Amino acid sequence: MNTPAARWCVLIPCLNEEAAIRSVLESVLALGAPVIVIDDGSDDRTPEIVAALPVTLLRHDERRGKGEALRHGFREALRQGYDAVLTMDGDGQHLAADIPHIVAAAQRYPQHIVIGARLLDREQQPKGRRRANAVADWGISWACAQPVADTQSGQRWYPRAALALVDLPAENFVFEAAILIAASREKQLGVVSVPIASRYHGAFRPSHLKPVRDVTRITTYTIGRVVHYGHVIRSYRRSRGAPLVVDAGAD
Repeated sequence: MNTPAARWCVLIPCLNEEAAIRSVLESVLALGAPVIVIDDGSDDRTPEIVAALPVTLLRHDERRGKGEALRHGFREALRQGYDAVLTMDGDGQHLAADIPHIVAAAQRYPQHIVIGARLLDREQQPKGRRRANAVADWGISWACAQPVADTQSGQRWYPRAALALVDLPAENFVFEAAILIAASREKQLGVVSVPIASRYHGAFRPSHLKPVRDVTRITTYTIGRVVHYGHVIRSYRRSRGAPLVVDAGAD
């Protein structure tokens, strides 16, 4: 697999993923990628399964939310000297097979966050989730002052400039939106998307995201950021272009 000059690792936050975590980790390890796993207070066999594999395992004694899990992982990646991380979920919805394409896009666009955007097989997405994602894309793109495809995807490449935002005061699922917005506004990073398949059917556990509560939190935070950065009309106009999307087979 081609790799960029940056030293990078795969970062996987997880909570009660005993059904899928072994296959997810083994598929990533087969690529030769180093892995950091943050277990956010699982009460099933997830920590036991992860501990038996050659990865770095960080554990929370109690659940602190996805934002704190990612924050903990970012700090560990920086401590180990990595220049970038590639995040993915531990429930099997993100495939290791997509990693080479995301890495290739990161090579091609070094000053960008790269998102594995669920643009393929979109009929797999429940209609309610598709509508919620569309609203989030619209609002977060406005806050970023650039168009972004699939702002809710957890499979992302974060370069060092984005990792430096580890102390952003945002929690749970809001943290991922906060990183996109601050990286765009404060670090002048671009965002590029690589199409991946939408995977919602099969043996996936129910999402930890609570649609009403978490979407409300993300929306409230996003509106606050739009107001904070100002130039509301200009930012809106910039966000209305087409997102930067590259062929998943790019190399």
